[in-house]
Amino acid sequence: MDQLSRRLGLRTDTTIFFTAAAFMVIFALALVIAPEAIGTAFGNGRAWITRNLGWFFVLGVNIWLGFLIWVAASRYGHIRLGGTDARPDYSSVSWFTMLFAGGIGTVLMFWGVAEPISHFDSPPQDGIEPYTVEAAQNGISIALYHLGLHTWTIFTLPGLAFAYFIYRYRLPVRVSSVFYPLIRDRIYGPLGKTIDVVAILGTLFGVAVSLGLGSSQIAAGLDQLFGTGAGPTVQILIIVALTAVAVGSIVAGLDSGVKLLSNINIGMAVGLMLFVLVTGSTLFLLRGIVETAGLYLHNLPRLAFWNDMMANTTPEDGDWGWQADWTVFYWTWTVTWSPFMGLFVARISRGRTIREFVSGVLIAPSLFTLLWFAIFGWQAMELDGIGAEVRAQMGESAGAISQAVSDSIPLAMFAFLDNFPFATFMQGFAVLIVAIFFATSSDSASLVVDMLCTGDADPGPVQQRLFWGISEGAIAALLIMLAGEAGLTALQQVITVVGLPIFLLVFLMIPSLIKGLMNEDIDYITIEQRPKKSTL
Repeated sequence: MDQLSRRLGLRTDTTIFFTAAAFMVIFALALVIAPEAIGTAFGNGRAWITRNLGWFFVLGVNIWLGFLIWVAASRYGHIRLGGTDARPDYSSVSWFTMLFAGGIGTVLMFWGVAEPISHFDSPPQDGIEPYTVEAAQNGISIALYHLGLHTWTIFTLPGLAFAYFIYRYRLPVRVSSVFYPLIRDRIYGPLGKTIDVVAILGTLFGVAVSLGLGSSQIAAGLDQLFGTGAGPTVQILIIVALTAVAVGSIVAGLDSGVKLLSNINIGMAVGLMLFVLVTGSTLFLLRGIVETAGLYLHNLPRLAFWNDMMANTTPEDGDWGWQADWTVFYWTWTVTWSPFMGLFVARISRGRTIREFVSGVLIAPSLFTLLWFAIFGWQAMELDGIGAEVRAQMGESAGAISQAVSDSIPLAMFAFLDNFPFATFMQGFAVLIVAIFFATSSDSASLVVDMLCTGDADPGPVQQRLFWGISEGAIAALLIMLAGEAGLTALQQVITVVGLPIFLLVFLMIPSLIKGLMNEDIDYITIEQRPKKSTL
């Protein structure tokens, strides 16, 4: 493999690179040869996981959040990631925009209208009538639970672990380095390489699912504007086109590519949000922002530990019902991003203290998410009609957005924007935002996967990064083919199965971090004398 690597002009760990590439190719061939068998296997796996381990995912993310709050408030919070004299490489504004665009920008565009409306139309908890004020409040609260603090907890824990061990212990830029206190020098052996291969494959699938969702939303928007259709063929063509754009950004590098696209993209997203605020029911939405903060704080403890324990979970039922489709899907999907997002966040957070890192990565994006759902969610529900009397007065226009979401979740944002001035222009603007989010997610992931293979923050040869960028697009296209008419359900099945091993790895980061922090006073002097192996 070393000779092949040299012949191809690669600079990487050959075992990690070629093993991950081989598994990816095998999966791709299996999808082409036996898509039905692969789909059935993932469906059965997802049913078993959600039925038997759903409670574990719900409890686990709460434990992670509690740990992060503790470590930020503890005496270890002052530790600076990158050395005592290190200072941040990016301004706070650029840091935030890169966090957001590389994180869940595509997700907010996809679910900003669709999730609150889904819970408004069909409340998951007993005793709540659809289309009522209580259903609206519950819908906003659940959406924020899914995409607020808990989502960013899943990114923050790995990010902190990577930054701490790579900067303080001067270890290679790999997921295995996080487990140094537990397995010591075995991170360089078969065990460490296995961890890295699993992390790479999880990242590829997690990003691919996001690209699949993004392409479906772009296809829905183009169909709304130009009647192009929104089927798998159109989605695959979109993936091909936008992967080409992402590849161009990959070649440009982090500062020139990702940073520029992130700043442009977040500006456009904020512009769209302000447009809805100003041209929509402004006073109603301003009140809604304030009330949403209170609803989130009030309902978060209940929702965070809600397990839907009374739901039927017999083998005949297949899976866990609502929780399987929503909460467990979110956590397993998000955790597949955690190796990518963790290293990406660590890369852009050098020079910040642990306390600054945790509070910034947890709170700033969560506040933006709150604003986003308060504006898009409340406005969508008001347009749909809140309360029986209001809906009766609205006549045929009542329930239009609920029906659109029921017909096609990817179409939700465009059906929503159809109620505003300059509707066609704003729908095109929204398509462009999703497309750029697509590109920033892909190029960020490609750079990070390349780091995982090389063990170094310095960009590898262009052909390495191109390989991973093209691979992400190819997997996304194949998953779209597998999904077919099943759409989101098929993507949920794949990501739930892939997410389980990554979830277990992230859980093990907590004892590793605790052991590393407890040895801080003992180890750091020795580490300072160690030759510098790599840095982010």
